[in-house]
Amino acid sequence: MRGEATVLHADLDAFYASVEQRDAPALRGRPVIVGGGVVLAASYEAKARGVRTAMGGRQALDLCPDAVIVPPRMDAYAAASRDVFAIFRDTTPLVEGLSIDEAFLEVGGLRRIAGTPEQVAVRLRERVLAEVGLAISVGVARTKFLAKVASAVSKPNGLLIVEPDREHDFLLPLPVERLWGVGDATATKLHGLGIRTVGQLAELESATAERLLGRATGAHLHALARLRDPRPVDTTRRRASIGSQRALGSRPRSPGELDLILTQIVDRLARRLRDGDRVCRTVVLRLRFGDFTKATRSRTVRSGSDRTTVLLGVARELLATTHDEIAARGITLIGVSLSHLARADTLTPELPIDWNDQAALDSVLDAVRDRFGATSVARAAHLDRDPGWSTPLLPEHE
Repeated sequence: MRGEATVLHADLDAFYASVEQRDAPALRGRPVIVGGGVVLAASYEAKARGVRTAMGGRQALDLCPDAVIVPPRMDAYAAASRDVFAIFRDTTPLVEGLSIDEAFLEVGGLRRIAGTPEQVAVRLRERVLAEVGLAISVGVARTKFLAKVASAVSKPNGLLIVEPDREHDFLLPLPVERLWGVGDATATKLHGLGIRTVGQLAELESATAERLLGRATGAHLHALARLRDPRPVDTTRRRASIGSQRALGSRPRSPGELDLILTQIVDRLARRLRDGDRVCRTVVLRLRFGDFTKATRSRTVRSGSDRTTVLLGVARELLATTHDEIAARGITLIGVSLSHLARADTLTPELPIDWNDQAALDSVLDAVRDRFGATSVARAAHLDRDPGWSTPLLPEHE
């Protein structure tokens, strides 16, 4: 375990909404909601009125009738993210991205050339504001977990340093919801057991926490509550998946409209794959129906691909399996994720053959056999057959 607070967790504040306010000065100081049928992001002015991410649009407007609703601009958010991450990497080579708007930075080796971790954090925040026009909150601590908690506590637009001798005083009074991995279900379970603060969880024995919460969850949360988090900043980590979704509102959607929306989503994701020189093997379709129930469908292909037509074909097949449910219950959200990502240079090259053009296929196979021998290419049906099991060719006159 490192002995000083050298890990930064940098997290952009209300990212999507902040980009909208940055680009449209008339929105500054006003409650802004990104998204229509579902809230994708809310400015702090809207959050102060109770609006939260993933809330239904109608409920959000009931809480904040004067909110300004803007459609999402994913290209603008991606560009802002690239600009911010360029500043991260200019600050230190040890950057671990967590999402489009947050990252860990290890700055322990910069003391002689850049100053203390606090000084590095101050300059980082100043640069992001001056160069990108966005506010960013930063937590500084000895471990990644504590740094992430510190940045959350410091929001909005804050900086919080948790020195090693203050860790217990900082963490233990906080609600258990601050622990990394405590969602609504786990929080409800802990509250039912009379455990509301991190300190109360830390007082339990590890075996007790595992028995109450399950072995893996209990061990993980108990370790965090007792300040055990040995994970270093991992600069080799790559995103395990990429995805995009679109809220559709409550009005009925025709199959043609859904196909158009699906095409737009997959086209955008496939471009991101190609821009990053990556391929994917698994396509995941996520839907939310009109009664707020959810469905997930996925399919894994044998070979990774970055081709829009291939990925769209799989996504369309998955969507076709839900047509009856959509017709019966309606649909309010559609999303696609691409997972099992790999570098494009790991993809086995394919022959440039149109497999639907049988004449061209026969010509290619004949050319291969002429050059490399009659047995160099065989049909799959012949695999694992006894090589002597074949029908001899007779001369034409016979």
